[in-house]
Amino acid sequence: MIAVAGEVNRHDRTAPRALLVVLACALGATCSAAGAADKPRSYTVVIEGVAYQPAELAVKRGDTVAWVNKDPFPHTVTVPGTFDSHEIAAGSTWKYVARNAGTYAYICTLHPNMKGTLAVQ
Repeated sequence: MIAVAGEVNRHDRTAPRALLVVLACALGATCSAAGAADKPRSYTVVIEGVAYQPAELAVKRGDTVAWVNKDPFPHTVTVPGTFDSHEIAAGSTWKYVARNAGTYAYICTLHPNMKGTLAVQ
């Protein structure tokens, strides 16, 4: 059944919700395509060759970063007092949801020459 302008399909329960959204937008609520762009995203940092790749990553609050260890031995992703993956075994992944804005310089506590930066906006 197709609804004609001004007529509501009694079996379509989404119509009242859609009408509310249209009315809210008309009354000045924030209604834009930007809302879809603000959804949390996922990023991957590969640990390989005793290095983080990319070494610098910028994300937004709410985004998830996954560190994937492709080396044959463990590593960590550590910002003392902020976050610590503990040992990420070879072939394993550790995920972190960026909740607080700031710039975080992290290291591998097992290989202190390994350094990376996570910038959270």
